[in-house]
Amino acid sequence: MATAVPAERDAVARALAEAPARDVLAVGVGPAAAAAGTATALARAAAEGRPFDLVVSAGIGGGFPPDLPPGTPGAPAEPGAPVGSLVVADEITVADLGAETPDGFAPVTELGFGAVTHRPPPSLVREVADACGAATGTVLTVSTVTGSAERAAGLRLRHPRALAEAMEGFGVAEAAALHGLPVLEVRAISNPVGPRDRAAWRIGDALSALSDAFGKFAPVLRSWNTHD
Repeated sequence: MATAVPAERDAVARALAEAPARDVLAVGVGPAAAAAGTATALARAAAEGRPFDLVVSAGIGGGFPPDLPPGTPGAPAEPGAPVGSLVVADEITVADLGAETPDGFAPVTELGFGAVTHRPPPSLVREVADACGAATGTVLTVSTVTGSAERAAGLRLRHPRALAEAMEGFGVAEAAALHGLPVLEVRAISNPVGPRDRAAWRIGDALSALSDAFGKFAPVLRSWNTHD
């Protein structure tokens, strides 16, 4: 399991205390640190003869509100993710890797190289989401956390299935892909995506929800195999 910071690592580790062969690592904040930390851990495990078979990016994140008024630019085509809820990514998409053009933002794939999305195994997404009552949808990876209504609306306009944003999932997924491993991303929602309002953040509640979720779907992780 790859988390960003020690508080997230500890929340996951508590739920998996009795689970064998589960390493929970805090790999750093942001996609670059997450990719480097995850790739290093995977390479070390393989060199020691104990390779992993699944990589999970886990932590808290911002949720796109489910209640944007009708007609709002970027209004969601899918339900949002309110504070306190859980999201399991069926797509892990980097939102700001690309170029600004006269016509707006162009993802790196439109420039002819790279990737912007990784897709976790569908059966694993379904089983994990069912086990903990999570919503499924796109989780965006950003290098700069959204802090305005305008940017939140713009992200939803480009990514109408986005339920949450965080800062590490795509980096973890890139590292997993280089090692030929499947990836999963799980987020507990601690705050709404949009204008920064620290009074509305519920980080402690989100960490508790994250720990509870891993307790519920740990049996799925133990029994899952790569049949997708």
